[in-house]
Order: sequence, then C-alpha cells, then structure tokens
Amino acid sequence: MPDKPARIVDAHVHLWDPANTTWYPYLSMTPSHGGTGDASRMNRRFDIPTYKAESSGWNIEKIVNVAAATGRNSVEETIELDRAADANGGPDAIVGGLPPTDTVADAVALLDRQMAAPRFRGVRPMGPLTQPVPCPDVLRALQERNLVFELMTHPDLLTSAARDLAPFSDLVVVVEHAGWPRSAADDEFTLWKEGIDALAATGDNIMCKLSGLAMPLGSMDPKAFAPWLEHAIEVFGPDRCMFASNFPVDAMAGTFDELYDAFASITHDLEPVARDQLFAATAERVYGL
Repeated sequence: MPDKPARIVDAHVHLWDPANTTWYPYLSMTPSHGGTGDASRMNRRFDIPTYKAESSGWNIEKIVNVAAATGRNSVEETIELDRAADANGGPDAIVGGLPPTDTVADAVALLDRQMAAPRFRGVRPMGPLTQPVPCPDVLRALQERNLVFELMTHPDLLTSAARDLAPFSDLVVVVEHAGWPRSAADDEFTLWKEGIDALAATGDNIMCKLSGLAMPLGSMDPKAFAPWLEHAIEVFGPDRCMFASNFPVDAMAGTFDELYDAFASITHDLEPVARDQLFAATAERVYGL
C-alpha cells in the first residue's frame, strides 16, 4: 500500500439529499449522470456524517462543497449550507452556483447574495456546458470580488476557454475534473492534452482540480488515472493542482479508500512538499482555508 498523505483538504464534495426533488431532480432519475458504474452509489443522501464514515481512514482536515442544485436553486443551496455548517460540522468552504441570467446585473446580484454567506468562495456555471465561460463583465465582477471561477467543460472547449480567460490574469480559475474528459479514447486524450496545455500556459492564476476521472473512465485503477493526472501535474505543477473526491458522484466507480489509494499511489515518489500541495495546501490557498 502507498504511504497516505499526512492530511487532506477535499476540494470537491456534493452534500445533498435526493428527497429534495426541487433542488436535485436528477437524483431521482435512472441513470442520473453521464458516468458509468452503480448509480445508486450517487443517488443517495450524502451528508457530513456519511462523508466522515466513508473517509475515516484518511486525515480529512477540511472539505469544499460545490454547487449541485439546479439553476437558481444553487444560490439558495449556498445560503442553506452555510447557515447549517456550524451545526453540521461542515462544509468549510462553498463553491456556489452561477445560473444563466438575462442580464449582467442579475448575475452580479446572485453573486452578491451568495457573498452574504461567510463560507462562499466562488462559483461554477449551472448552465449548458457548451457555454462554460461567462461574458467578460461577469468575469470582471468575479475578479473584483476576489471570487474563484470554476471552469466546467469538456476537452473540445478547453482551448477556447483558455482564450476567453486570458485577459483576466487576476481572476483565480479552477479547471474542474481535470478538464473532464468524456472517455479514455486516444483521440479524446489528444484533444484533452491540447486544451490542458493551453490552460496551464495561460497564467499562474489558473489551477487544475484533479477529480472526476472515475466518471468517464469507470475505474479507480491507478493505471487508468495515471496518464491524465501525471500530465496535469507536470504542466500545472503541484502548487496549481489539488486532489478532490467528487463524492458521492465518483463513488459510482468505487470507494473513497480506493480513490485516495490511487491518488497516493500515483504521487508516491513525489517530495513531501509537493504531495502536501496536491492533497491539501493548494486547496487551502485557493479557497482561503
């Protein structure tokens, strides 16, 4: 077994309850997600006690919840999770939602509403993946508020996203799910590599969240993860990368132990400082923890 990291800040968790069909209607559908594996491992109540039970073999210091409620419900999700965080024991930071709006002013108002939540750190779009980057005025509003923008899209749009984000060198950007490949096919890897390289070269303000690969790969085998993770770490550097569980979504392919065993195995030969950056320190810095 590889050596476990000394500590973990899990940069991507979804705390949810399928009983709330208004916020999470897709959790009552079968299948409810584009990934592979056992959908029942995702479509379940996932709260702090459940998370702690499944990650009990690892030193989890803090977790970051990422918006999962649909549309404008993602804004209310931020407010509610923050309100209940002290009583529930988490989350420690929240990436809220940025739903589609008719005007820039409306989008900014939704940002400001979420800023009332002390744990709010930034947003990810809750609209079509074909339009992953908001308009410049919204990006500017995020930058002015020192909020994180999380890029959620697939490899075919990573290069164009890099161009759109290039003028915003003071905006912290996190590429979710390592650029979210859709399969392990060679042509997808080539397309992904081109986009990841473009984003990494755009500026030191762009980070990469190493998560979500179990969805398209349908596996937690280190050999399946390694080409993607090793290349991302190489081009971004450990100080711009962070591991995350994406639980309970990635649970469709296996357990928390299997996932973090894979991360630990792939990084076994790295220096302690680099490993700490990947498992904890980068996320601490990016999310102000």
